[in-house]
Amino acid sequence: MRPSLLAAVLAALIAPSVHAQAPIDAAAAANAVQPRVLAWRRDLHQHPELGNHEVRTAKVVADQLRRLGLEPRTGIAHTGVVAVLKGGKPGPRIALRADMDALPVTEQTGLPFASKVKTTYRGQDVGVMHACGHEAHVAILLGVATALAAQKENLAGEVMFVFQPSEEGPPNAGETFGAKLMLDEGVFRDFKPDAVFGLHVWAGLPVGQVGVRSGPMLAAADEWTLTVRGRQTHGSRPWDGVDPITVAAQILLGTQSLIARQVNIAATPAVLTAGQFNAGVRFNIIPDEARMVGTLRTFDTAQREDIIARFRRTAEDFAHASGATATLDVAGNAPATVNDPALTARVRPSLQRAVGEGNVVEMPMVTVAEDFAQFANTVPGVYFFVGSTSPGVDPAKAPINHSPQFLLDEASLEVGTRAMLQVALDYLQHQ
Repeated sequence: MRPSLLAAVLAALIAPSVHAQAPIDAAAAANAVQPRVLAWRRDLHQHPELGNHEVRTAKVVADQLRRLGLEPRTGIAHTGVVAVLKGGKPGPRIALRADMDALPVTEQTGLPFASKVKTTYRGQDVGVMHACGHEAHVAILLGVATALAAQKENLAGEVMFVFQPSEEGPPNAGETFGAKLMLDEGVFRDFKPDAVFGLHVWAGLPVGQVGVRSGPMLAAADEWTLTVRGRQTHGSRPWDGVDPITVAAQILLGTQSLIARQVNIAATPAVLTAGQFNAGVRFNIIPDEARMVGTLRTFDTAQREDIIARFRRTAEDFAHASGATATLDVAGNAPATVNDPALTARVRPSLQRAVGEGNVVEMPMVTVAEDFAQFANTVPGVYFFVGSTSPGVDPAKAPINHSPQFLLDEASLEVGTRAMLQVALDYLQHQ
């Protein structure tokens, strides 16, 4: 072979193919879909729906997924929507999850697209608001799905988009939360991902920052109900009966001492809170019964069991001392969200590529809870926060998620889309 011909052959072998595809640019792809992400977010914010009633939201999601050429499955766990995007090349399987439900909160933001929706929740007339930012999660994941579908032939592997109902809880006490019900109904039965990823907009961080940590990140959430039974009597003659209100108040104060003096919260945080205290119907009647409802937040299973046992003993002992009875019922709503250490180590560089190394912050353990943990207990998972508070506003003073004044800086939509896209692309390409 002539030297010139040999050189040409070698050059052809080692030179990049003119048909080779450049890596997908997550920032450019996120920027391209932002007008639609913004429109979806505003539309969904104006039309919020409570858990297991996300009918309109599910239709918006399913319609867009069909426009992308996907075949969504609907009606999972009542209103959940799932679709799988198959890339043009073999590769791993991942799941990306967004929650869809709103809260029984009357909006006070003054936004031009503020919610005016009213409904009934557990017997009470309430407003409905996306006070936690779930509409942003849906819009971001639709944006990610749109960007990935446009690069379908260049993708290695498969992506399941999971739009989950009822993360905040079902409309009736005792029913199953959305993530667990989706798993119970087989969402991962035929498609078991190698990893699952989720995000949450977070008022505690400024827009532009992303927060993550390895290991325990969000607390387990238990909903507890304490029923104290006494003996009804006239309010002017308490000695003729047994006052369950006084006993319940003593138990409530005792639980605060329990956490402050009996539990090593220096090892792992724990919170025991009463959110409801109901008793009686008239000012001069001591009722038969008082009822408290609240939440327990823990990060360690052994600590959780210890606190519940101490709570039950405290309640029963106070009640017995006064001639009353106390019954404690505890329902586990979500386990602790624990980021897989190896997967977190793999994801952190992706987040740094997306938003800059200095904008990826180490999160402390946070006592809010998330049933994303159900998915992350089934396959390795990583969950991260996306800052949503505007520049010039102190995140420590901004209305926190679940506030009627919770105000999302819409620049966080692009940050969240870019971050989730980078995480997905890097994992699929084994980078």
